[in-house]
Amino acid sequence: MLDLKKYETVAMLDLPDDEREAIGNRAAALAGSFSALDIICTDDVEPLVSVLDLSNILREDFAEKLLTRDEILANAPEHGNGYFLVPGTLGV
Repeated sequence: MLDLKKYETVAMLDLPDDEREAIGNRAAALAGSFSALDIICTDDVEPLVSVLDLSNILREDFAEKLLTRDEILANAPEHGNGYFLVPGTLGV
């Protein structure tokens, strides 16, 4: 079982003993499953950013004409001082 008391302190938890034991057993089993990776030699293996052999598939970025503030506000039901006017949402 994994000792969870220091983790409880950090997370400001106070677990009952039975729950602490159950979580500790599950955490120990999980940590044990990773021990199988310790036998694999990775000394000559280059780190990967991705396992997929893909290049950038996005479209090329290019500048285009943007709408002006007045053109955008022309479609707004209400506007004032260069901003959209919307109903208040707080009951103040």
